[in-house]
Amino acid sequence: MVTYVDAAEAPARNTGAIRLYGPEDFEEMQAAGQLAARCLDDLCDLVKPGTTTTEIDDFVHDFALRHDVVPATLNYRGYTKSSCTSINHVVCHGIPNDKPLKNGDIVNIDVTFIRNGWHGDSSRMYPVGQLKRAAERLLDVTYEALARGIEAAKPGATTGDIGAAIQAFVERERCSVVRDFCGHGVGLLFHDAPNILHYGRPGEGIELKPGMIFTIEPMVNLGRPHVKILSDGWTAVTRDRSLSAQFEHSIGITSTGNQIFTLSPAGRHKPPYL
Repeated sequence: MVTYVDAAEAPARNTGAIRLYGPEDFEEMQAAGQLAARCLDDLCDLVKPGTTTTEIDDFVHDFALRHDVVPATLNYRGYTKSSCTSINHVVCHGIPNDKPLKNGDIVNIDVTFIRNGWHGDSSRMYPVGQLKRAAERLLDVTYEALARGIEAAKPGATTGDIGAAIQAFVERERCSVVRDFCGHGVGLLFHDAPNILHYGRPGEGIELKPGMIFTIEPMVNLGRPHVKILSDGWTAVTRDRSLSAQFEHSIGITSTGNQIFTLSPAGRHKPPYL
């Protein structure tokens, strides 16, 4: 049985109940989401051959300090960085380090800022220099998969409708959807109910209702969908070493559709970031 609760009356922990937020809450999420989006916009000029992911992480940390917000990943369950940076065959949760980016790399940068207790969560793919056509195509497919998932997110639809829209498109493009990770409820908690699978069947899953807030963040592989976790306990990689890509937005369900909290204010929604 699925339980929906008024967010104002829900306990400050993930109980499995789905919180329904009000208009003022949506305004707070918009403010938090726009800070994450602005940071991702500013990173467009930093991502280039020779830049290290530690430099990227330092930028994210400094951006947070300048805007009086907190990076949600910093010290989260033992994670020691302010962002996740996932390069090439890294699916998600890549840990920033001092290895320089190379021409032809692709990197996902995942940023979440806490503003007034609200979590703005978003990620984008960045090309490093000139990409091969296969990598360009993967970024295009993944961005379009996210767009189709968002389009399916509206009141009266289900979480299965979101997953089905993503899966059908991705597999038609001869790519695969990662099953091991999913989108999630977000708001006053970093990770909350419901889980948003990026595969599924139309009409199945949980009914979407106005006031729900969650992320959609499909991870798409050029090869097979299988992943493994490295010995650091965080980094997830494709088992077949194929390229992987991800885009993420935080959205809220409205009475007529949805509101995307993390849209780029500079119009830098997808590569190439002009």
